[in-house]
Amino acid sequence: MQSMPPLTGCVTADSQIQYLMELNAQHSSTFSSPAEKRRRLDYRVKHPTEIAAWKCMDGREDLSVATNTPLGIIQPSRNIGGRFDLGWPYFGKDVSNWVDYALSQNRNCIILVTYHFSRGDHHRGCAGFGYDTDAAITEAKIRVEQIRRVFRTHRCTVYPILLGFETDLDACILHGTNGAVFDLSDWDDTYEDVLINVLAKMFPDMQPAMLNDLLPLVVGNINHISEIKGSNREIIDTDHREWVIGVGRGFDWLRKPNLALIVGQYSPNLGSPIATAASIIKTSMEAGRIDNKSFVLLSSALYREPRGIEPDLAIEKALFLQNFAADVITKAHPELAKRMQRMAVIVDMNTRRMEIVE
Repeated sequence: MQSMPPLTGCVTADSQIQYLMELNAQHSSTFSSPAEKRRRLDYRVKHPTEIAAWKCMDGREDLSVATNTPLGIIQPSRNIGGRFDLGWPYFGKDVSNWVDYALSQNRNCIILVTYHFSRGDHHRGCAGFGYDTDAAITEAKIRVEQIRRVFRTHRCTVYPILLGFETDLDACILHGTNGAVFDLSDWDDTYEDVLINVLAKMFPDMQPAMLNDLLPLVVGNINHISEIKGSNREIIDTDHREWVIGVGRGFDWLRKPNLALIVGQYSPNLGSPIATAASIIKTSMEAGRIDNKSFVLLSSALYREPRGIEPDLAIEKALFLQNFAADVITKAHPELAKRMQRMAVIVDMNTRRMEIVE
């Protein structure tokens, strides 16, 4: 897929909306293409384990790109700082449904519980944790233990992994249950037999089939890091420059770094991460990192079954999230709210195609 260039020049509200529509259309076209469908199917035949990633709202943390994994294999959930809690009613039910589906298909589950940081400058790290990487790791460890506790009767089939993501090189850092830390940016050996042995020592209680399905993510990331190092990518490009706040679900197509801050619909205190995202946008505007005169508040809800009430319920959810988020931003940052462009969409998860409803 040919990547769309960033939005530059005379940036207007209309050009922002048009850019998002074109980006979604491009992603949907690739996702739905026969070649990508075949790639996805072939991958699942070889590596059937379901993989979820609990990630920060920071759009730079794109594990599919960083691991060279086909679109739609890694199922993301996003929230500020990667904070999640299985005690949250909606989120706990969502994860439970995902696990039940996987088990009904005789598939194992790997949950990547992530944190992110920058080696070059801690202010390019996780704003959701005030750039405190140690605090982010501590929180992620708590979630790993919670997953083990909740799914203790499925300990052989539901496996959480603590995963760091270094944004300067898009590098994954695996934390093993044996205490070992495997930083893939320090590794250039992609021999599978060697890597399997390393992973087996790090995760001694992981089934061989799951190790086999974790392996391509590791190999893919090592190769991706090599490409990043060879490209001499400017680190400044990874600084916060987002001009979209996404609220809801169905944002797989927002795959460009520094484009969107994504807030999942999971937290009972949903207003707090929305206000934090608005603060990041406001700071970026004041610092001159983005030239935009406006930002986009994009609410999204997804559906899988095009017939029946699912699309209509998705519309209602997208509109509710839009109004709720707009109210939070207006109260928290009234001056910033004057620059807000509102966009509510629903997304067909079979094609990743979005439809504007407001």
